[in-house]
Amino acid sequence: MKPVIALIGAGGKMGCRLTDRLRHAQEYEMRYVEISEAGLGRLAERGLPLTPQPEAVREADVVILAVPDALIGTIAAGIVPEMQPGALLMLLDPAAAYLGMVPERSEIAVFLAHPCHPPIFGDETDPQARRDFFGGIHAKQSIVCALMRGSEQHYKLGEAIARTMYAPILRSHRITLEQMAMLEPSMAETVGATCATILKEAMDEAVRRGVPAEAARDFMLGHINIELAIVFGEAGNPFSDAALVAIEYGKQQMLRPDWKNVFEPDSLRHNIDLMLHPGKLEQASE
Repeated sequence: MKPVIALIGAGGKMGCRLTDRLRHAQEYEMRYVEISEAGLGRLAERGLPLTPQPEAVREADVVILAVPDALIGTIAAGIVPEMQPGALLMLLDPAAAYLGMVPERSEIAVFLAHPCHPPIFGDETDPQARRDFFGGIHAKQSIVCALMRGSEQHYKLGEAIARTMYAPILRSHRITLEQMAMLEPSMAETVGATCATILKEAMDEAVRRGVPAEAARDFMLGHINIELAIVFGEAGNPFSDAALVAIEYGKQQMLRPDWKNVFEPDSLRHNIDLMLHPGKLEQASE
């Protein structure tokens, strides 16, 4: 028999990405669950039937939560007790699970999968693939998977579904929940997205000081390309001696010496707590 998948939040932003992949997967039997007006409209546009959540959860071999991170704890609390024994709960982000917000039930397995997104240094030549920045449409990407609780059969089922959701796939990496939390938010968002934001702000500052906007953009994006290629070993040549001096000066001016503490467990938990409860960050900054 085909595994039955209940996709919770099937009409949301992320939910629609998964819906568009899974609806064509012949190896699964789908149940689409949605309550928002906008989400219902998106599913109606696709001509997909809705299933009431209680019914979908009771019938499902796999329940996927395609909902905002801040809502996972509340939604999971109502879903996990209703799942059939031996079923698999699938999460798309480690934040809530890492903070212990997913209810414990020994008969229920918990699996996490997250996309790596298409790499900068890829081999895509098709124009559509080169513009597929998120992945899961035209461009190949890798995924990371973690089994929080359950058997090897649960892992194989979760990974197979993840490969379908995020296809086309380059590689699938098996890691732990703790390692996934280090990758996101610490590595990819707290550090990576922050640095990307600073790059844009630096370009904007050059423009504010009189550099023509188009020239600044061309110069910044071109230099980002070669600098990343050098740092990640793709270019085959090092930075010049003068550039190394500029890099060291930049570190001294812009970075705290202890910035890598964002990977420490206490800092990571605090970071995720702020992400799931953004009001706390606003209160701390007042």
